[in-house]
Amino acid sequence: MKLKITFILALFFIGFSNAQTKVGTVDSELIISKMPQMKGVLQRVENYGKKLDSSFQIKTTEYKAKVDSFKAEEKLMTEDDKKTRIKELQQLELDMAKFRKNGGAMIQLQKDQSLRPLYKKLSEIIAEVAKANGYTQVLTTTGNEFGYIDERFDITQLVLDKLGIKE
Repeated sequence: MKLKITFILALFFIGFSNAQTKVGTVDSELIISKMPQMKGVLQRVENYGKKLDSSFQIKTTEYKAKVDSFKAEEKLMTEDDKKTRIKELQQLELDMAKFRKNGGAMIQLQKDQSLRPLYKKLSEIIAEVAKANGYTQVLTTTGNEFGYIDERFDITQLVLDKLGIKE
């Protein structure tokens, strides 16, 4: 009976030691920044920003023209006309402020949408490299605080090599 229990315990410990995990790390932001497609993403985001700037400049020009018109005609206006024009100018100011505020969010959204295919491709390559090298888990080093990382388990270079990116 003791022999059977010893044998079962030995099998349990052997199985447990074989089931250990192998954890790797990867610097995904470094890889994304080196991908050749990143130039196209940055160009698209820059062009989108220029388009937004152009639209904002048009709104600014219209606003200035209306302010100048108001100043020139102010002495000839009735009080009701002045109130109406002032409300119109205030609404334009609010619209411009909203446009300015939303512009940053719109640029970030454009960047996120443009980067999505790169992250998808990177995720697929990381999975391939991890499976090929026996990793059970891969953590990204970007944005995380690690007390210690053993460089032997960093697969960043393996992923760069798989993508054909040379440093």
